[in-house]
Amino acid sequence: MYKMKENKQNIEEQSEIRDQKSDISDQKSEIRDQKSEDCEEPAEEEAAKEPTAEERIAELEKRVAELEDIRLRQMAEFDNYRRRTNKEKLELMDTASEKLLVEILPLVDDFERARAAMGKTDDINSLREGIDLIYNKFIAWLDKQDVHAIDTTDADFNTDEHEAITTFAAGEDKKGKIIDCTQTGYKHGERVIRFAKVVVGE
Repeated sequence: MYKMKENKQNIEEQSEIRDQKSDISDQKSEIRDQKSEDCEEPAEEEAAKEPTAEERIAELEKRVAELEDIRLRQMAEFDNYRRRTNKEKLELMDTASEKLLVEILPLVDDFERARAAMGKTDDINSLREGIDLIYNKFIAWLDKQDVHAIDTTDADFNTDEHEAITTFAAGEDKKGKIIDCTQTGYKHGERVIRFAKVVVGE
C-alpha cells in the first residue's frame, strides 16, 4: 500500500515536471517569436522610409521645374540688363554728340560774322585775318578732341596713313616719298579717321 502511494506520488511529480518543462518550452517559444517580431519591425519601418520610384520621379520632376524657373528668370534678368546697357550706350552717344555740337556752335557764329563783314568792307587783309582766326580756333578745338592732322611734309609714303592717288617721276632721291598732299588726313588719338591723299614720287 505504501508502495502504491509512492508510485502515485512519483507519477504526479513526473507529470508536474513535464508540465513545467512544457511551460518553459512555451515561454522560450514566445520569447523567440517576440525577438523575431522585434527584428522584423525595424526592417518594415526602414522599408517604409525608403521612397518609392514614383516618389523619386516626382521629386526629380519638381527639382527640374525649379531649375527651369531659375534659368528663365536669369535669362529675363540678363535680357533686361542688355537692353538697359544698350539704352545707356545710346544715351551716352547722344549726349556726347550733343556736347560736340554745342562746342562747335561758336565757330558757326564766327563764320556768320565773317560773312557779314565781307559784305561791308573791301579790306582783304582784315578779312584774311578774320578767316585765319576762325581757322586757328577750329584747329584748337580739334586738338582738344585729340584730333590731329597727319604730317606729310617730306614724309615717306606709309599705307597705314596715306592713300596714293597718283605717282610722279621726281628723281631717285624722291622715290617712295610724298611729293604733294591733295587732302589732309586726320588721326583721332592713334587711329586714322581719314587717310591723307598724296602724290608719291617714283
